[in-house]
Amino acid sequence: MTFHPLDPLAAAEFTAAAGILARERGVAEGWRFASIELVEPAKSVIAEFASSGVAPERLARLVVLNRAENTTWVAVVSLTTDTLLEWGNVPGVQANFTVDEWDEADAALRAHPDVITALAKRGIVDLDNVFIDTWTYGDAVIPDQYRGRRLGWADIWVRASTTGNPYAGPVSGLHFVIDVNTMELLEIEDSFTIPRPEVMGEYVPHLIPERIREKSKRPPIKPLDIVQSDGPSFSLDGNLVEWQNWSLRVGFNYREGMTLHNVGYRDGDRLRPIANRLSFAEMVVPYRDPSIDHFRRTAFDIGEWGLGFMTTSLELGCDCLGEIRYLDAVLHNSKGEPYTIPNAFCIHEEDNAVLWKHVDHNGSAEVRRMRRLVVSFHVTVANYEYLVYWRFYQDGNMECEVRATGIMVVTHLEEGQGHPNGTLVDKRTYAPFHQHFIVARMDLDIDGPENTVFRTETRIEPINEANPLGLALTQQNTPVETEGFDDYNWDTQRAWKVVNENSMNGLGTPVSYKLVPGAAIPSFFDPAAPAFQRAQVIGHTVWVTPNDESERWPCGEFVNQSAVDHGLPEWIQAERPVRNTDLVLWYVFGIHHITRPEEWPIMPADTVSFWLKPVGFFDRNPSLDVEPSPSAHCAPAAGDHAGHAGHSDHAHEH
Repeated sequence: MTFHPLDPLAAAEFTAAAGILARERGVAEGWRFASIELVEPAKSVIAEFASSGVAPERLARLVVLNRAENTTWVAVVSLTTDTLLEWGNVPGVQANFTVDEWDEADAALRAHPDVITALAKRGIVDLDNVFIDTWTYGDAVIPDQYRGRRLGWADIWVRASTTGNPYAGPVSGLHFVIDVNTMELLEIEDSFTIPRPEVMGEYVPHLIPERIREKSKRPPIKPLDIVQSDGPSFSLDGNLVEWQNWSLRVGFNYREGMTLHNVGYRDGDRLRPIANRLSFAEMVVPYRDPSIDHFRRTAFDIGEWGLGFMTTSLELGCDCLGEIRYLDAVLHNSKGEPYTIPNAFCIHEEDNAVLWKHVDHNGSAEVRRMRRLVVSFHVTVANYEYLVYWRFYQDGNMECEVRATGIMVVTHLEEGQGHPNGTLVDKRTYAPFHQHFIVARMDLDIDGPENTVFRTETRIEPINEANPLGLALTQQNTPVETEGFDDYNWDTQRAWKVVNENSMNGLGTPVSYKLVPGAAIPSFFDPAAPAFQRAQVIGHTVWVTPNDESERWPCGEFVNQSAVDHGLPEWIQAERPVRNTDLVLWYVFGIHHITRPEEWPIMPADTVSFWLKPVGFFDRNPSLDVEPSPSAHCAPAAGDHAGHAGHSDHAHEH
């Protein structure tokens, strides 16, 4: 098979990688393949491939779990030569959970006689409506008697009907502790019972009571057809996407999900590099409710589970709209067997209102519609969905947007019981406060790999002889010389520029791209809190480190059952220089989720984003050459008055 060096592993390669370990180390029955991923070649290797066309060796890295011994092993294999290159034990860690373990834990628990008895005591006898959701543990909350095991703890939920919403029926005060290596039930925690209130937790139309449907019935919406009769304006060659001067490669792995590589912009006859690699490196979701139902509920959705494993298929007209091109993704189960996620990535164009416009005093007008290219994927992590969109604009801007939707975790209450750590969303039912922290890892190469991060802030100049009216603002740009962290500051509108001090624009100033922060939130943690100790990355908005391709995971590689953040807080202790070097910018953003009744029983998408904007990367507006829309696209529809000339725009979102 012919691959670009950054192409994700194919089905045959997963099989080959698993086969090498089976042959060389007996990794078969009694083992789990926690992860198999491509070892991405270094930048220098990719550059050599681009010039010579000679493909480098295809390598895969595997993390496997010996269930009988509860030991974690790491291997590197050559798919090119069919050989085992590295093999070693990593003591004292737990590999990421697998989907198979989650499924097997559900099956083992619902078949266990003690579980059946515990449920029956609460009047729950129809197990077809029971949903068992196994979560991972953090070190600080592991019961002492179970240390050294691979543990899970389970929530119990009961649907009102076989097709109902399971998350509307929490069984409060009942949890199971399980060894997920042996699937042994270790403990039934039966703390208290709450009479189930009458709630309306359904969102599927036919399950919503008629009285509610009639009350909120709205007029039908007319079709919105996005038509590109000549096809899309982008091209897709394998995983290479090109559009309106932009060029990028789409990658994928079990942990980060979709990754973007070799992002560049064609400026004249030169493809100028902007980003070598863009991804999400961690997602931390701590629940801020110390009650017995929630004190263990801190999820590392990337490190403990993997966005790749949680990636779902997309469908035309539902998840994406327009002239769509899809890419499939391939992953593996815990036996190392490959499977395909159809339509894992959606690539399409969108109209986004006006790009630029001016009406001159003489009545002449110039206006350009804004077009953007969207590359997206969606993941379902238990009750939540995360919809990730990378957007590329004709003026050189990049936007990363995340939409959180799905179903909130809820807990039932006694009549009159307080709920200080959550919001009442239904009768005797509250949704705990929680947070979603996302860590973007951005290996930016602004006109090349030697870059410097500058903190940029607006300063109010004092009233003095030179500034008698107090109008003056100045911009302060401070270079980051040594690796470390920084925090957002509203008062100074702090942002960060990644500057290539060796590359000058036509105005004689260094080229740069600016991180325009959005949704930067403080951690709201006491530094001594165990959940914070595991995820110290969330304590700061931005981190800057030299680019080390082994430093990928900001909370450490093995966060399952971890106690301390072994990532960024430890790496920066080296105090390495980051001026005029190949560096990585880590950005922490997310949602401070103070829950609302309007988010029940299903949550309208909560949208957060940040931008990467050119600042002096171009000499002037790079979208001056965008063509005006054909006049037929802006004319009034038949029978419309001239004042409604924009009416037809919605039908031409291309």
